[in-house]
Amino acid sequence: MSDADTPGRGDAPSPGRRTLPLLGPDAERTPRGGRAERADAARNRRRILAAAADLIAARGVGALSMDEVARAAGVGVGTVYRRFGDRAGLLYAVLDDRERRFQAAFLQGPPPLGPGAEPLDRVRAFLHALADRTDEQLDLLVMAEADSPDARFDDGSYEVYRTHLETLIARVRPSADAAYIADALLAPLAANLLRHQRRTRGMSLERVKAGLDDLVAGLAAP
Repeated sequence: MSDADTPGRGDAPSPGRRTLPLLGPDAERTPRGGRAERADAARNRRRILAAAADLIAARGVGALSMDEVARAAGVGVGTVYRRFGDRAGLLYAVLDDRERRFQAAFLQGPPPLGPGAEPLDRVRAFLHALADRTDEQLDLLVMAEADSPDARFDDGSYEVYRTHLETLIARVRPSADAAYIADALLAPLAANLLRHQRRTRGMSLERVKAGLDDLVAGLAAP
């Protein structure tokens, strides 16, 4: 499967398990019922998600409330509840919004993260970008991965990551077990491990990326 062939799926988030859209950069989420989203509703959604993301960054996941998000977004709290159901639904939607932009960047964006660069450079750029993406929403991702022992692997996002890396690895080294190596390169970026490294062991993000570079260098070895 090529990068451009990665399948997509999407629907409005629910208060249960996370559902990731896997769409292109300009696609808008279609609400339940299949009707296109009105322009004013789309604006409100973007304002709510931006407000929630800012509040989480400033105060952490535990301090987030629907009332505060509504005030920060300049909408009624009823609008937030109608759109996202409850606090869990809003948190997953914040994850989905960031994930959508991340996937658009590595599937369709400029090189070296997007198409156009050498495969090895794209592998390195992808892992660096994924480290940034995971660190940016670390508490939310830990919460999502805690849904079940297999939550990380059940997400559509993990399959997209793995397929993307497997495709690039096969181009770098056709004789390699690309599927296994893709899993091995993704393993260090599990949210709970990265949180332990960053907050318990005091590792900088630069150190994490340097370690990833050492792993990627093995692909280029004779």
